Amino acid sequence: MKMKRALDLVLVLCGAIVWVPVLTVAALAVLIGTGRPVLYRSMRRIDDGQVVRIVKFRTMVKNAEKLVNRDVVPVENQVRFLNIPADSPLYTSVGRLLERCGITELPQFVHVIRGQMSIIGNRPLPENVMRCLREEYADADDRFLTKAGLTGPAQLVGRDVLTDAERLRLEGAYCRACIQGYSVRLDLAILLATVGIVIGIKKGLDYQGVLDLIERHSRRRRTVEIRRAERALPATVDAAEVAGQ
Repeated sequence: MKMKRALDLVLVLCGAIVWVPVLTVAALAVLIGTGRPVLYRSMRRIDDGQVVRIVKFRTMVKNAEKLVNRDVVPVENQVRFLNIPADSPLYTSVGRLLERCGITELPQFVHVIRGQMSIIGNRPLPENVMRCLREEYADADDRFLTKAGLTGPAQLVGRDVLTDAERLRLEGAYCRACIQGYSVRLDLAILLATVGIVIGIKKGLDYQGVLDLIERHSRRRRTVEIRRAERALPATVDAAEVAGQ
């Protein structure tokens, strides 16, 4: 999707005046507050066939990944996504602040620049979480029909609010909407809503509200394509008539 890639690059470059200073201050806060390493690296699936070592700010104690992961934590209440509660003692004080401000994923702009991820898309996941999801949901891999992103439809509701089935349905719906006819307006709507929610000027959407958002922009895209086809039809007909004379 060349248009989606172009939007990513435009947003990254134009937004650098904001995200570069924020990233720098956040990195210093982690370094001063909790020491090294500043970044947390983890192997994550980012599309339907690629697993890479992604980076994010370290927001937890240094051995957190050994204490809490889907291989050692049993599935409870049918929740197969591994959602660590915001009040978990594993979070450092600086890390909890970064999470609250939505800054944790900023280092992943490097993956966006490389073309490995998109700004808007479903979050990368560890392979052990994906294996766990596949045990219950045959279509779990549909969430990777498009590249993973820094924020996506599930983040407009909140991962802790959604059931696994609801989250997978939202994520699959977004990917299918992009494949059937990519909409710049949909990605911008998700991005603006995310920013509004993070800075507290917009309330989070509910599950149905996000589904409606995806469908609304998908329908608008289809309408635009139909109108373009209708406008092109007379020219095609005229050309055919001329050719036949």
